[in-house]
Amino acid sequence: MAYSVLVVDDEVNIRKSLQGVLSDEGYRVIPAETGELALDVLSKSLVDAVLLDVWLPGMDGLEALRHIRETYPMLPVIMISGHGTIDMAVKAVKNGAFDFIEKPISLDKLLITLSRAIEREVLRSENVELKEREERKFRLVGSSEVMQALRAQIAAAGPTNASVLVSGENGSGKEIVAREIHRHSRRANKPFVAVNCAAIPEELIESELFGHERGAFTGATGRRRGRFELADGGTLFLDEVGDMSPRTQAKILRVLEERAFERIGGGEKIRTDVRIIAATNRNLPKEVGEGRFREDLFFRLNVFPILVPPLRDHKEDISRIAAHFVGEICADQGKERKEFSGEAMERLLAHPWPGNIRELRNVLERLVILTMGRRIEEETVRTVLAVDLPRAGPSLARALAEESFREAILVFEKEYLERKLRENDFNVSRTAERLGLDRTSIHRKMKQLGIPSEGGRR
Repeated sequence: MAYSVLVVDDEVNIRKSLQGVLSDEGYRVIPAETGELALDVLSKSLVDAVLLDVWLPGMDGLEALRHIRETYPMLPVIMISGHGTIDMAVKAVKNGAFDFIEKPISLDKLLITLSRAIEREVLRSENVELKEREERKFRLVGSSEVMQALRAQIAAAGPTNASVLVSGENGSGKEIVAREIHRHSRRANKPFVAVNCAAIPEELIESELFGHERGAFTGATGRRRGRFELADGGTLFLDEVGDMSPRTQAKILRVLEERAFERIGGGEKIRTDVRIIAATNRNLPKEVGEGRFREDLFFRLNVFPILVPPLRDHKEDISRIAAHFVGEICADQGKERKEFSGEAMERLLAHPWPGNIRELRNVLERLVILTMGRRIEEETVRTVLAVDLPRAGPSLARALAEESFREAILVFEKEYLERKLRENDFNVSRTAERLGLDRTSIHRKMKQLGIPSEGGRR
């Protein structure tokens, strides 16, 4: 790709010289002899960088720089001058110039500076695009009554600094709600840092949250900043907060009260300004009553409670949510946009969706992969959901005819255990508790049946 450079200088020899050098380096050069002409070029052409002389007839370079910054704030401008002073260079950079180069121009310096300026802008544009793409994945979709009520709660909570406790079933979109609250807050331009409290081993959670100093424990080969430090000025999202141990709960409470913490192995108090949004699929008031969650921490987190509805309570949104996800998935995978037949959408609407939004997205991703044309048909949806009872009967009969009884039991066990693990976000401890089994038995069964522990969850 040839980048375009606007060269603005009233000396014709300099314009021609720079045009020749830059053209040889593969740039497309647009010459202009005044600031007014430069602004006219920018209004009509896409330009990647500007080389702008300070001393120009009529509008001088600094005035032209001001106009460029107002209209094209991200466009890199490199100032050049044969009468440069330190004060002028400082003023140019303060006014938004990328750099300042004196005449006679060192071509090596010019080429390096120009390359750096364009590279920085390309990286910035890519980062913005990636951020926007990531944000699109965490947007609420749907116009049902319950979703409108949820949006109203988010709009009310967003501008405040109050702690928010987001409750709801696994896969219902609690992190999406947390990110929407952050997006509506005064901290929107600051970091949003997420921590899955259920996925981090107890022995590592404090290091993850507060960081550590070199040598604080075996394996601590250097200083590490924790999530509280990384989220300073922004939002810290504590997902599955109900899975934190009493020890970690006490540490979190202390940070919330003192607004300060110490890295593991360190003695320095580090001030922190973070907004806490916590999420859980547990009944925290019940956990408090049974002594498994600190009452004082619960009240600290539950300043603004929000309950995220399960997908079954707003099935009228499924068609819109599905279209949104399919568009994203097709774009990510470089596939043409796909649509659902009426029967296929009816099949999706009939499904109970025990795994909520997360299950829906996983199903849609498989549907996109399996669909060769532009139209997703009912048969493909049936296959993916595996809920078509007339087909299940013969399939089960064939399995029983071809496999031993023991192998048939193993097939059932694997399907049952995978579903239960998925319902509990692959949290083995919680799955064991709800099935009335011990954690070791679940791990043994997973190993025996070849079920991976998704995402390293415990």
